[in-house]
Amino acid sequence: MNSDLGQLVGRFSRARIAAVGDLVADEFIYGETERISREAPVLIVRYESAELKPGCGANAVMNLCALGAQVQAVGLVGDDQIGRRLRALLRDAGTDDSGILSVDGPTSTKTRVLAGGKNTRRQQMLRIDRDGPPAPGPALAQKLVKALAQAAAKCDVIMISDYGLGLLAPPLIEAVRSLTAQGRPVCVDARTGLSKYRGVTLAKPNEVELEQAVGRPIGDDPLALEEAGRELLKTLRAHALLVTRGRNGMALLRPGAPTATVPVHGSADAVDVTGAGDTVMAACTAAIAAGGDPVQAMRIANVAGALKVQKPGTVPVSAAEIEAELARAEVAQPTLVVQPRAASRGRR
Repeated sequence: MNSDLGQLVGRFSRARIAAVGDLVADEFIYGETERISREAPVLIVRYESAELKPGCGANAVMNLCALGAQVQAVGLVGDDQIGRRLRALLRDAGTDDSGILSVDGPTSTKTRVLAGGKNTRRQQMLRIDRDGPPAPGPALAQKLVKALAQAAAKCDVIMISDYGLGLLAPPLIEAVRSLTAQGRPVCVDARTGLSKYRGVTLAKPNEVELEQAVGRPIGDDPLALEEAGRELLKTLRAHALLVTRGRNGMALLRPGAPTATVPVHGSADAVDVTGAGDTVMAACTAAIAAGGDPVQAMRIANVAGALKVQKPGTVPVSAAEIEAELARAEVAQPTLVVQPRAASRGRR
């Protein structure tokens, strides 16, 4: 059962991945609500504890490390205490952080205040976002390009985690395009501007990002999904497009091949989807770096995503957890979707 996927996960420890992305710190402040303030109609929260976790591109890096991959990270953090703590967390997880540059100013940080009454579950009350380093200027951009080149030279696959926070400025985009032109495998997860990444091995939009890329809604129409996916696949000149669809599973589109779909693995009811996209992207990239094909990568990513959404917060999924799930349950084989020619012509 799932023997090919199990063997692939077993090779994750040999996967060498250069991870380029917007590095963010997720700060959580926990407290207990006692009473209403006399100063304003707000709850008073008595501080209990706080923790810092890697977020956005840094969370994708943590997921790669949890899968056992050898990771070279490239990105920016501020020259502040949070930036130093974030780097330490990545190093402790096994990341080579020599490609992470520290710059003047704060690290991009999302602070969440979670509180509740005594003996009740803490719920998010407020989020405060602090902007991180601005888009790099010419000198800093060239340092990042050099860091990417050095990391890519040691790795099998380059993973891009673009949250639109400014790291992936034109010089770095051109460096990524140069790598794809050389035939280097590049996997991309971009919240916006996905069309910039032409020629990549695999791009992973969700349905909303796919709608934004093609400029029209998809809804629940399978044919609309097919047409939008084919349009973006052609625009990107990508080898594969993996569309994540939440409780509807995933769809994989490749040039000259029928679309392959898989239902969501396990329960369709999620506890918390926070960070699930990073988990899926990391698992998919690790599978490709370990020698898997896009279909195998999708199936493993589907399992990893299902495990993640059963956990609260940005908690990585480990290779051991995936292996245990592969031993426990059969992973669905993809269904190939062949659209009738007449139907396709009628929609154009």
